[in-house]
Amino acid sequence: MSMMSMPSAECPRVLVIGGGAAGMMAAGSALEAGAAVTVLEGKSRPGRKVAITGKGRCNVTNDCTPQELLSNVPRNPRFLYAAMAAFPPSATMAFFEEHGVPLKTERGRRVFPQSDRALDIVDALIGYSGGAEWHHEKVEGLCHREDGKWVATTAERAYVADAVILATGGKSYPLTGSDGSGYQLAARLGHTVTALTPSLVPLTSPDPDCPLLMGLALKNVGLRILPAAGGKLIYEDFGEMLFTHFGLSGPMILSASAHLRGVAINSLVAEIDLKPALDEKTLDARLCSDFAKYANRNFANALGDLLPSGMIPVMVRRSGIAGEKKVNAITREERKRLLACFKHFRVPLSDFRPIEEAIITSGGIEVKEVDPKTMMSKKLPGLFFAGEILDVDAYTGGYNLQIAFATGVCAGRAAAAYINQEESL
Repeated sequence: MSMMSMPSAECPRVLVIGGGAAGMMAAGSALEAGAAVTVLEGKSRPGRKVAITGKGRCNVTNDCTPQELLSNVPRNPRFLYAAMAAFPPSATMAFFEEHGVPLKTERGRRVFPQSDRALDIVDALIGYSGGAEWHHEKVEGLCHREDGKWVATTAERAYVADAVILATGGKSYPLTGSDGSGYQLAARLGHTVTALTPSLVPLTSPDPDCPLLMGLALKNVGLRILPAAGGKLIYEDFGEMLFTHFGLSGPMILSASAHLRGVAINSLVAEIDLKPALDEKTLDARLCSDFAKYANRNFANALGDLLPSGMIPVMVRRSGIAGEKKVNAITREERKRLLACFKHFRVPLSDFRPIEEAIITSGGIEVKEVDPKTMMSKKLPGLFFAGEILDVDAYTGGYNLQIAFATGVCAGRAAAAYINQEESL
């Protein structure tokens, strides 16, 4: 925990609702600005969603400029301009290094703790906000009194504060505490909540091959999302993906989902290049080499050098070549069909998985109703927002956590300044 003066209980108080990435950063920032802070978090341990991000490794930010970050925010990027200027990715990296978490940068400038432990990030945030008064209670009501005070009610009691920061997260991963309750609190206070949809979410497919391939992870493959009937390429990527009982998942698929807003997803197809490092001519030469090597085998037993074993039956069927056919009898035309299966393995898409399975919620508090410099409501003085509850979201790569940290810092500092100003009046 960083050294800071501990405010007395008589100080004007900032109430932070939500103990996730944005909430803990807001609480710590308000503490550093001299405010007394109370945090209300419904779960027994804060930062539960942070702890499971990046498969437990936590892609904490992206080592890029604020402008580059905003280019990866498809929804309301201009709203974040001031926040990213005040607390850019470089500040996030410096913060965690200063709080005892050495970092490393990987492909795509994604930043992770050197330990590959998301819990190290959570512990740093807990330490930073540790000077606050913590209560593990779920807020059920929030109102603004005529005297300017804010009152948050839980099943146990009522908390009175001079300023409130709503940092309750989105609606995805409800078991971590992001259950959408913050939207309801804000809506009751007169704020507009835009349509909530899943982003960074697995995709469903009607293809019967997906259940057959369930659990199969593909690495270093190419992905193209395009209209099934032909048309302009919508998304292209290279990396990892996973077949599931319902369709497709994995890092590339989650990234792709954020690019499919406003598109009739059931008209699209995912086209997988199983051998992106080889052009068709080179791959054909490789097939010829393997076929010469296994000339006397059945076709179904000659693909093990090029494919995972679980994928072979599907590829045999898709190629239209009988599995029991001898390799030395395969025709050039049949080999051409097999080549197309390797380079253009098509999976039709049908829908997004439910929002509860999404990493990020798209939609939230209408940003036109929020001051972008302070994160304070334009409707109600003393009410601030931070993190995923706002109608901003980004692609994968550490950008969404960076948004949480930057808006949290701005809200925390501004809330402390607000109550100090109110006290001096």
